[in-house]
Amino acid sequence: MWLVCAAEIGSRLAATSVTIRRCLRLGVTMAKSKFEYVRDFEADDTCLPHCWVVVRLDGRNFHRFAEKHNFAKPNDSRALQLMTKCAQTVMQELEDIVIAYGQSDEYSFVFRRKSNWFKRRASKFMTLVASQFASSYVFYWRDYFADQPLLYPPGFDGRVVLYPSNQTLKDYLSWRQADCHINNLYNTVFWALIQQSGLTPVQAQERLKGTLAGDKNEILFSQFHINYNDEPQMYRKGTVLVWQKVDEVRTQEVRLPAEMEGERMTVTRTRTRPVPLYCDLIGDAFWKEHPDILSGEN
Repeated sequence: MWLVCAAEIGSRLAATSVTIRRCLRLGVTMAKSKFEYVRDFEADDTCLPHCWVVVRLDGRNFHRFAEKHNFAKPNDSRALQLMTKCAQTVMQELEDIVIAYGQSDEYSFVFRRKSNWFKRRASKFMTLVASQFASSYVFYWRDYFADQPLLYPPGFDGRVVLYPSNQTLKDYLSWRQADCHINNLYNTVFWALIQQSGLTPVQAQERLKGTLAGDKNEILFSQFHINYNDEPQMYRKGTVLVWQKVDEVRTQEVRLPAEMEGERMTVTRTRTRPVPLYCDLIGDAFWKEHPDILSGEN
């Protein structure tokens, strides 16, 4: 009797296995159709191997956006901190990013050199960074602009650029930081002339036409008693985001004996998070302090 039952069970299992194999073969066949040829029109946008992948985002029509939302001039710390919060969110979601740099309404994200994220497709790099950043900007807006309603959604355009060596990547980041310095120095003088001297924007622009950095520093110091070097580094140098270990202290309830019920204990956890730095990227000091960013493991 037991032998008959065992034989019957074995027969049923074999029949089931055959049925599953037939269904799988049928599913594969049905998944294909005469319309599948349209996939051939997709462009191959795979990024070259062994290159640094940089995604740079820029705010779209942000001069108008800043005016409509009453940003402080020449710099609004709330807006800059919101940008950095969005960049941190992007880095936490896409952990292949090894460093990011932001200033004004732009942010650059550097993916590790050996990243094979989404098979290195440029469209994936760009669209996911842009969508995560833009949605975070709307999501966290009220944390930084509690008294200013968001009147309309912001837009960000993105581009993907490849850099073949450590030096070209360093030069790219140095270029963006130099751009930050040039623009911020101009804007600091420009708005001082308007806000403190009463010039119109056209008159301020005419006053600064043809001036060099030394001339602008002299105007700030002689007319407005402003030493540009004393301005916050976040304005002058932009924001660098790097991964660092951070101790997080949390208080939580724990299960304890009845006599200690309701007690809380403090727990400290060390986690790696993107931390903002306001420092010089152009010299060698930063790179010597953070050698892991350009190391071969990336």
